[in-house]
Amino acid sequence: MGRASPLLLILLVLGFFFATYNLITMIIHNRSVGTWMHDDSNGGVFFDPVIEMPVYAKKPKNAKISFHVALTATDAPYSKWQCRIMYYWYKKKKDLPGSEMGGFTRILHSGNPDNLMDEIPTVVVDPLPAGLDRGYIVLNRPWAFVQWLEKATIEEEYILMAEPDHIFINPLPNLAHGGYPAAFPFFYIKPADNEKIIRKFYPEEKGPVSNIDPIGNSPVIIKKELLEKMAPTWMNVSLKMKDDQETDKTFGWVLEMYAYAVASALHGVQHILRKDFMLQPPWDREIGKKFIIHYTYGCDYNLKGELTYGKIGEWRFDKRSYLRGPPPKNLPLPLQGFLKVWFVHRFLIQELEVGACPSLKAEVVS
Repeated sequence: MGRASPLLLILLVLGFFFATYNLITMIIHNRSVGTWMHDDSNGGVFFDPVIEMPVYAKKPKNAKISFHVALTATDAPYSKWQCRIMYYWYKKKKDLPGSEMGGFTRILHSGNPDNLMDEIPTVVVDPLPAGLDRGYIVLNRPWAFVQWLEKATIEEEYILMAEPDHIFINPLPNLAHGGYPAAFPFFYIKPADNEKIIRKFYPEEKGPVSNIDPIGNSPVIIKKELLEKMAPTWMNVSLKMKDDQETDKTFGWVLEMYAYAVASALHGVQHILRKDFMLQPPWDREIGKKFIIHYTYGCDYNLKGELTYGKIGEWRFDKRSYLRGPPPKNLPLPLQGFLKVWFVHRFLIQELEVGACPSLKAEVVS
C-alpha cells in the first residue's frame, strides 16, 4: 500500500478532534442538567436524572433568595416541646453565613391560641370539622396551609414546609430553583409499587406514574405562588384518599405524603430531590453537610453499641416516650465511645443554653 496523502491525514486528525470534542461536550452537558444532588465527598454537585434542570433555573451567583419557614402544629404538649426546640435552632442558624432562612410561622391548627403565642410567631387556623380526620391528625396539615396562605402576609417568595421534629444543624440555603421545588426523597414512598391505587387519583391521561415524586410535603422548599395553587388540590386528594378504604389501609400513616406527591403531579410540578436535605437517625450516623435532623425514628441500642431497632434497647431515645412533656435536661447520654448516634441528644438537650428556652419544662396533663 502507498503512503497516505497529507490531505487524508489532516482530515483524519480533524475528524478525531471533532469526535473527541463532541464526546466531552456531551458528558459536560449531561452533568450540567438534571436533578441537583449534593455530593458530600467534595462539596460539588452531582445530578439525578429524575427531572432535567434547565440552565436558566440556576440561581445567580451571590444572589440571596430567602424562604419563609412554616410548620403546622397542634396545642398538645407533645407538639409544643418539639416546636420550641425547632424554633430555638432556627434562631441559632438563621443569620449564619450560607443561610437563606427568612421569617418563621407556626401554623397552629387547633383553632385557639395557646401559651406559646408570645414566644413563637404563630397564626391560628381552624382544624377540620369534627370527625373528618378520623383520628388521623396529619390530615389537618393541608387544610392548615390552605387557610394560612389565604390569610397571612408572607414577604418571602419561597416557603419551607417543615415539621416540629426537625432540627436545623447547618445554615440552610434555598435549595429550590425557579419553579422547581426542592424535596427530600423518602425510600418508603413508592408510587410505582402502588400504581393500582395511585390511578384512582392520578388518571392515565395525566401521564405515567413515574411523574409522581417519592416525597411528602416536608421538607419542601417551594415558591409561594405555586403552593397557593397546589394546596387546595393537596387537601382534596388527602380527603379522598382517606375516604377510600383500600387507599387508607395501604398508605396508613403516610397517606397525606402520597396525597402531596399526587397533587404535585396533577399540577405538573416535579421536585429537585435532595438527599442532603436532612438525615434520620439511627439510620444516618454522621451529620456531615446535611441541613436538618428528623428524629422521628426510635433509637434503640444495647450496651455494645449495636442497633436493636424494633426492640427496646438498653439505651434508647424515642420522642414518643414524651407525649406529656419534653425530655428531662438530665437525660443520660450514651456511654463514651460506644455510640456514634449521639447527635440527637446533643441538639435536643445538651446544647439548650441556660435561659435560652426558659419555659422548656414538662407540661403534665392531668
